[in-house]
Amino acid sequence: MTEEIRIIAIEGVPEVAVGDDLARLIVDAAGAGGLADRDVVVIAHKVVSKSEGRLAPGHDRRDAVLAESARVLRKAGDMVISETRHGFVCANAGVDASNVEGDQVVLLPLDPDLSARRLRARFLHLTGADVAVVISDTFGRAWRLGQTNVAIGVAGIDAFLDYRGGRDGQGRELVATHICVADELAGAAELVMQKTTGICAVIVRGAPVLFGRGSAASIVRPPEDDLFR
Repeated sequence: MTEEIRIIAIEGVPEVAVGDDLARLIVDAAGAGGLADRDVVVIAHKVVSKSEGRLAPGHDRRDAVLAESARVLRKAGDMVISETRHGFVCANAGVDASNVEGDQVVLLPLDPDLSARRLRARFLHLTGADVAVVISDTFGRAWRLGQTNVAIGVAGIDAFLDYRGGRDGQGRELVATHICVADELAGAAELVMQKTTGICAVIVRGAPVLFGRGSAASIVRPPEDDLFR
């Protein structure tokens, strides 16, 4: 049983530029012994995108949104709700100008799961610690006000905790409880990262997750199961 879950801010990561070794910047900021086996490192996608050069001119934002959209669902003024090439349904295809220097916008990583795997491997090389990685972004929800952070890239853990087939406290079989723990980790991390603190990465320690192969691609609902498509 999990007795404590800790969310530890990694402070002091410098401004990230194209080509930077992001894992090295995070490790240096975390300090000696900062990462430990079975930690989950949650990283804001913007610094991942910046390091990978996923930027576009700010004056072409609308063109960038359309270019990043595989399918446009709704438009309202300057707001576009679209499906990205990754299968994510979000505002403006994830194109965002907040916390970006100059007249630029930041795009989602081309393959966030691959980005997460590369960062995980680099953390292991730099520190010897076998950690998991979650890359997060802020999404709205169709039937709820406000935004929350969700996982768009996952490596080193199963994205879900599957209770189906188990029993509840009354002995009834659970048939539908399939918790997206990767999204829960991203949402919990945002409580520390926020939008104005400059903290782009946190360590989640003690989370009840299943370490192993996993991906954010597995979170995307297949079209045949989408009742609203």
